[in-house]
Amino acid sequence: MSNGKMDETKGRVKQAAGDLTDNDELRREGQVDEKAGKVKDALDKATDKAGDVIDDVKDSLKKD
Repeated sequence: MSNGKMDETKGRVKQAAGDLTDNDELRREGQVDEKAGKVKDALDKATDKAGDVIDDVKDSLKKD
């Protein structure tokens, strides 16, 4: 499991705990953790995509 997915899961758990205990601070922390996880996942995907593009350019230059 990626760090982003772990943060998303941790956030959802905190939000659920906050809902059960009527703890607004815990609920907010959970929302922040979940959103941070989504951002991490998006950055990981963008980094992978950029790496793929760089590899494609390198391969095309080697062919010439």
